Amino acid sequence: MSTSNLLTEQLGPVRRITLNRPEMRNAQSQQMLDELDAAFDSARRDAATRVVVLAAAGPHFSAGHDLKQAQAERAGFSVEERWAYEEQRYFSYCLRIWDFPKPTIAQVQGGCIAAGLMLANMCDLIVASDDAFFSDPVTHTMGAASLEVLIHPWVLGLRQAKELLFTGERLTAQQAREYGMVNRVVARERLAADTLALAERIAKAPPFAMQLLKKSLNRSMDVQGMRQALSAHFDVHQLSHVSEEYRQTKEAGLATAIQGAKA
Repeated sequence: MSTSNLLTEQLGPVRRITLNRPEMRNAQSQQMLDELDAAFDSARRDAATRVVVLAAAGPHFSAGHDLKQAQAERAGFSVEERWAYEEQRYFSYCLRIWDFPKPTIAQVQGGCIAAGLMLANMCDLIVASDDAFFSDPVTHTMGAASLEVLIHPWVLGLRQAKELLFTGERLTAQQAREYGMVNRVVARERLAADTLALAERIAKAPPFAMQLLKKSLNRSMDVQGMRQALSAHFDVHQLSHVSEEYRQTKEAGLATAIQGAKA
């Protein structure tokens, strides 16, 4: 079931989907995102799969969107083309993971940056290695209004989300746990084993009851306006792409800009 950008393993009732572009710090290309969406759909349809773990090969979880590909293939997109592309692959794909009917766990090590942070936070739980860090430097490095899915205040709280976004600085795994975004922090060498053990524990629950429980928990966020807020921010994010600040960053080179965030 593996693809060119993903590895998929069935570990009893647990399906582990692994981002597999370690040489690119698991930057999310169009192909990877399409394959990831298909992999989650396959796991949804498989009755034997009760929990999905989203992992990543190599030293880092994900450096975010593949900006080199974006610059090479989509630099000339119109406003309408960019909107349609990002609405499908960045916004809708993410919310499909959020709405996935089975429990999901992000297994995070190293850098979890920009769209990497966005992707991990679509999962129900996050287990992070003690060397993991989280950041969204997009406003500082690219002149855009954060990410396509502004999940930050919903998983961090408003004050911590503002500090993270206003400064562009990193959160350590332990800080992220203290703020409530990360569930567990474990030693790097124990990350895969401890995440799998948690997934296996969750998989023991009756699957339909778990599906209903997850639906109710997510609805508790929806009734507070989360989905409407995410949708509204996506519109604002698109507007930021036509600003003079973004134009200057784009002309300087998006791939160059993101290098500053990795330093």
